[in-house]
Amino acid sequence: MNNRVTIEDVAKAAGVSRQTVSRVLNHKSDVSDETRHRILQIIDQLGYRPSRIARGLATDRTGTFGLVFPDVANPYFAEIVRGAEDVARERDNSVFLCNTDENPQRELTALRSLDAQQVDGILLCSPRLNDDELRSLIPRLPPLVLVNHLLRFNRRPVANDRLSGSGQQLSPASTEQATGQKGVMVSAVLVDDGAGSAAAVKHLWARGHRHIGLLAGPSISHSSQRRIQGYSEQLVALADHVDSALIRYCQATAAGGQQAAAVLLTDHPEITALVTYNDLVAAGALRACRTLNRRVPEDVAIVGCDDIYMASLVTPELTTLRVSGRALGQEAMRLLLSDLAAGNGTDRSREIWMRPTLVVRESAP
Repeated sequence: MNNRVTIEDVAKAAGVSRQTVSRVLNHKSDVSDETRHRILQIIDQLGYRPSRIARGLATDRTGTFGLVFPDVANPYFAEIVRGAEDVARERDNSVFLCNTDENPQRELTALRSLDAQQVDGILLCSPRLNDDELRSLIPRLPPLVLVNHLLRFNRRPVANDRLSGSGQQLSPASTEQATGQKGVMVSAVLVDDGAGSAAAVKHLWARGHRHIGLLAGPSISHSSQRRIQGYSEQLVALADHVDSALIRYCQATAAGGQQAAAVLLTDHPEITALVTYNDLVAAGALRACRTLNRRVPEDVAIVGCDDIYMASLVTPELTTLRVSGRALGQEAMRLLLSDLAAGNGTDRSREIWMRPTLVVRESAP
C-alpha cells in the first residue's frame, strides 16, 4: 500500500487549491504570508516531500545536475565537488557524481548517461575527451560549464572575468592578454596553470636553481599543456632556452610521480629542482628522492600544486601553488545556474580565471 503524502493531501488539509500549494513550493510571491505559513506548517506536519518528477513536469526542470571528474581518489577533485554541492544545495538541487578514472571513453559514457537522466546541466571537470569530440557533443547535451578547460568556438564571449587566488576580479583585457585568444560559446571556470608554473620556475630560479625539471601530468590533460607552456616561457625569459628533456608526463598520482621522478632524476642527475603537476605527484617525487638518497630540499627542491590538506602534513612540508578547489566548484555551479536562468538560445558564455598563489614551505624554501 502506498502511503506517500501527495500535494492534494496538503491542499485538502490547508483548505486551499492544489495550485496554491504549488505556488508556495515554487516560492511564488502571489500568496499571502498567512496562507504561506499555514501551508508550510501542514507540509511539515504531514511530512510531504515534493516529487522531483512531478516538479520537472511543471517547470521543465528536474533539480538535478551532473558533475563529471577524472579521479575520485584525488582530494582536489573532492574539494571541487564540495564547492559545487554547496551552491546546488542552496537552491534545493542535487548533484550526480561521475568518476571517469582518467578514461575518455568513460567520460563519454558518463555524459550520455547524464543526458538520459535529464539533468538540468552538467559540470565537466578537466575533460579528457579531445576538443573536436567535445564540440560535436555539446550541442546535443544539457547546458554545460567546463571546469579548468577552455574550449573555443568562432564567437566572442559576452564577458571575461578573471579571479586572483583571493577572488579579486581583474579586467576583461587581462584575460584576453593571458589567453591570447578570443571567441567562446561554452562558459568555463579555469585555473591559470601557465602562470602557476611560471611562478614556480621564477621562485626556484631566484634561489639559484638552473636545472629545473617538470613532471607535467597526463599527456591528455589540457592543464598539462598550459603548465608546460608557462614553464617553458619562463625558462626562455630567464635563460633564453628550455631543455625539453627535463619535461616528463606522468600519471596524476603519487605512484605516477614517484616513477617519473625516479627516471628523470636518474637520467638527469644535474636536476636540482622539480615543478610537479599536483601535490600527489609531488609526494611521489619526495618518495623517489628518498629512494635515490637525494635530500629535499638540499639536493632537490620540489614544488607541488593545489595545496590539498596533505601538503602541510608530509615531511618536508610541500611548497605548492594554492588553488581553492572548493571555490572552483562554487564558481562553476553559480555560472551554470546563471546560464540556465538566461534561457535557451542566449549566448552568455563567460570565462572566469583563478590565479594560483605560491605557498612557500620546507620542500622549496
